[in-house]
Amino acid sequence: MAAAGRAWGSRRMKAAAGSCRAQLPAWWGLLLAVLAAGSCQGNSVERKIYIPLNKTAPCVRLLNATHQIGCQSSISGDTGVIHMVEKEEDLNWVLVDGPHPPYMILLDGNLFNRRVMLQLKGTSRVSGLAVAISKPSPPQGFSPGLKCPNDGFGVYSKDYGPQFAHCNKTVWNPVGSGLSYEDFDFPIFLLEDANETQVIKQCYQDHNVPRDGSGPEYPLCAMQLFSHMHAVTSTVTCMRRSSLQSTFSINPEVVCDPLLDYNVWSTLQPINSSGKVDPEKEVIIVATRIDSHSFFWNIAPGAESAVSSFVTHLAAAEALHKASDVHLLQRNIMFTFFQGETFDYIGSSRMVYDMEKDKFPLRLDNIHSFVELNQVALSNDSILWMHTDPVSRMNESVEVQVRNLLDILSNSSVGANVTLQEAGYSQPLPPSSFQRFLRARHIPGVVLTDHKTAFQNRYYQSMYDTPENIRMQYPEGLSPEETLEYVTDTAKSLAEVATVVARALYRLAGGANNTSAIQADPKTVSRMLYGFLIKMNNSWFQSIIKPDIKGILGDVPQHYVAVSSPVNTTYLVQYVLANLTGTVVNLTKEECLNPEKTPSSEKELYEYAWVQGSLEPNSTSRVPYCVRSTVHLSKALSPAFELRQWGSTEYSTWTESRWKEIHARIFLVASKELEIITLVVGIAILIFSLIATYFINAKADVLFSIPRDPGAVAY
Repeated sequence: MAAAGRAWGSRRMKAAAGSCRAQLPAWWGLLLAVLAAGSCQGNSVERKIYIPLNKTAPCVRLLNATHQIGCQSSISGDTGVIHMVEKEEDLNWVLVDGPHPPYMILLDGNLFNRRVMLQLKGTSRVSGLAVAISKPSPPQGFSPGLKCPNDGFGVYSKDYGPQFAHCNKTVWNPVGSGLSYEDFDFPIFLLEDANETQVIKQCYQDHNVPRDGSGPEYPLCAMQLFSHMHAVTSTVTCMRRSSLQSTFSINPEVVCDPLLDYNVWSTLQPINSSGKVDPEKEVIIVATRIDSHSFFWNIAPGAESAVSSFVTHLAAAEALHKASDVHLLQRNIMFTFFQGETFDYIGSSRMVYDMEKDKFPLRLDNIHSFVELNQVALSNDSILWMHTDPVSRMNESVEVQVRNLLDILSNSSVGANVTLQEAGYSQPLPPSSFQRFLRARHIPGVVLTDHKTAFQNRYYQSMYDTPENIRMQYPEGLSPEETLEYVTDTAKSLAEVATVVARALYRLAGGANNTSAIQADPKTVSRMLYGFLIKMNNSWFQSIIKPDIKGILGDVPQHYVAVSSPVNTTYLVQYVLANLTGTVVNLTKEECLNPEKTPSSEKELYEYAWVQGSLEPNSTSRVPYCVRSTVHLSKALSPAFELRQWGSTEYSTWTESRWKEIHARIFLVASKELEIITLVVGIAILIFSLIATYFINAKADVLFSIPRDPGAVAY
């Protein structure tokens, strides 16, 4: 029956096609044939015309409660003739002299600064930018972030330490240009691949170089950039539009998404993650951030600004867990890794909010003290600076606790290659997660940094905050596996910092034994630096994650918070922390994945993960195992979106615009005159063809009649 049905259907289609052919004039057949041939050859023709640029990173639009920042193209993309700008004098051709505007600028990375960009902003002669990354990094430094990061969302305000508000006392990021917080009405792309950059330069040199001061002749090399953004104006506007769409539309079109992810946290002694810690139980919070940012989307290496700190934090957690008497300590220690801190403290503000609303196992009253690691790569010397809050220290009880905390930290550095010094009583806190906790309660705390006043990091929040920025160097000729295991000087330095921090935390928690056995492992630090800064897809990371998330292991690590969660950085911090502080337990895969079915699992205290394990020798199969740890995730979404207060000045309101497509390509463009001539000739040929086809069709009975057989006889 099925075969008969298909045959009958086939006959019907043939009959219908024949019927159409009988009713349509012959010229329709010619037109359809031309269109069919065009569709068949379209992809091939496109490949011959365009050269796609596959290794690029766009600048995208971000929004907050009051305005929009970033870049976008027109809805159909922006096109312009390429002009290479290698020195500022080259801008005159683009802005004044060039006869073929608008221009797509191929900009040398050393010229990508605020002064040049503001010259290009607002002129109709520029349709977009392609920025060639500078190698080596600009020696003068480059930071597109703000001079006063997260201004207005920390603890200092007109009501609390007004003399420190808006970085009045200390400008923390003096090289900050604020470029990331400008709004550009043309697309800007980063060229990540030197080979693609060379292809563009060669195309420019072959076709676009001015000859004897006059404009080059056609055809010219052009570029097209697509990065149209859906959201406009502010978070208030885009969230309201998305909300209306979701309410009244069957197929809602969301135009922006809140920046969100998850915080990672664990405790030295297990606690019930679904319950509440006893009010009398004291907990020391150790914190750092795990996200970074730059001008371009998802290009956020964050070597100094984030990775050096959270790698040190992870190493300190491992060292502490190896101590034999941690279960006897008077106070518990909570290791916390905040996401989204670059964007007005998303992660820390959410944790404080959850603690205040009893949505977290800890309450603010449980916090004994706070220690934060914030840029600890020791760029120029071996001194770590201890920053405290001068306002809360005016309270006598807080001052006593802070002084005790400073003394313990200083004493823990005795005999180490790292020296801890107090930044000064009158020095305010640098931008830090600790500030969000101080907004809620006077908590004794210290922020550890490698800078006393201004950041030593000259590439804060930029694409140049790379391994080279923290002096990571490897001998030539090492294989990937050898590079993973090679202990760099940077790893040794951060291991020293982790050792000092771990010993101080042990003392702060009430430990009385000798701390010489508490020692961070430089080899572990080396592995983490390699994985988080150079190559995520390495053998160690592969062995410690779940099989179903192995796709997160991309080649080049980036630490942007984004809108899809958890991002790969969050996952990897979670599983590295579980690997370093957890315990391998003898459970089958089914028992590990469903611990509630095992009576002795204590599911309310521990998390279980079935991880891939290492490769067997001379084999492609792995030896998986079950890890039990106290590592948990908690939401890092700004309370402003939970409360639907999209115009909030209390909480972060950052959103990211949605888009349909982002790509770049180059091609040769003909002169306007030639394009018009080609169009006119094409139309003329089309009209002539239609007329000729019409007359041929009208005289078909004469032109195509069958001649009579001359020998035939008519009766």
